[in-house]
Amino acid sequence: MTGVLAGATTPAHAVQVILVSVGIPLVVLGVIAVIVVAYFRLQAHRADAIAMVHYRKLAEDAVANQEQLRTELSKLTAKVEAVEKLMRDVG
Repeated sequence: MTGVLAGATTPAHAVQVILVSVGIPLVVLGVIAVIVVAYFRLQAHRADAIAMVHYRKLAEDAVANQEQLRTELSKLTAKVEAVEKLMRDVG
């Protein structure tokens, strides 16, 4: 017999060799799986962060537009009040 188990003289030693030869690759594959999962989570968080930056900019633009609309609305309200006063004075 010329395999990995050829040098093993006891069944316990053969089991130990099998456990080591199976265990090490499993640990390596587990570590690789954890690294891959962590990488894709990081990419998802980066995408979320970029989206949040865009949403924040949109919110700031909306606030600026709302303030501009309020200013224009107050000017229009003043003009309407002036027209109403003029109509009351005439009529």
